[in-house]
Amino acid sequence: MEPWNEFIQFMSAFGWVAAACLIAGIVLIIIEMFTPGFAAPGISGLILLVLGIALSARTFLQALITILVILAILSVALVFALRSATKGALYRSPLVLKNKESADEGYVSVADMEFFIGKIGKAITMLRPAGTCDFDGVRLDVVTEGEFIQKDTEVKITRVEGRRIVVVPAKGS
Repeated sequence: MEPWNEFIQFMSAFGWVAAACLIAGIVLIIIEMFTPGFAAPGISGLILLVLGIALSARTFLQALITILVILAILSVALVFALRSATKGALYRSPLVLKNKESADEGYVSVADMEFFIGKIGKAITMLRPAGTCDFDGVRLDVVTEGEFIQKDTEVKITRVEGRRIVVVPAKGS
């Protein structure tokens, strides 16, 4: 009969409020796991959990045990949320993008500028070491290999690395 008496004693005074705070806090955090948003349910749930622990725990050990139980419950809920996000209802919802744009299908993340290699143009701005150059009417942001190049100097594109276009003075190439 001892555990029952402890339970009744726990539920007296602030016990019902503490239990309601703990349950509501757990529910709100689980809602946050399953629905994307502005973290309002998660923050509210965390505040309610802290309040519930403060109201219910009489000793540090009770608070620690309560925290461990809450973490265990939320860990199980997180496993279900992650599973749902990869294979379940969340995955089937329009919130998760399923399309992949791969290079095999013709998608590229950056424009292919390789065809500019070897082209000669004119520096529109001073290159220190970055600036803008004109190549047959096409303005490109370029960089040098560390040297400064004056405005109106002819430059040659030596290599392209993604969006990075490297130039050298045309007379030095």
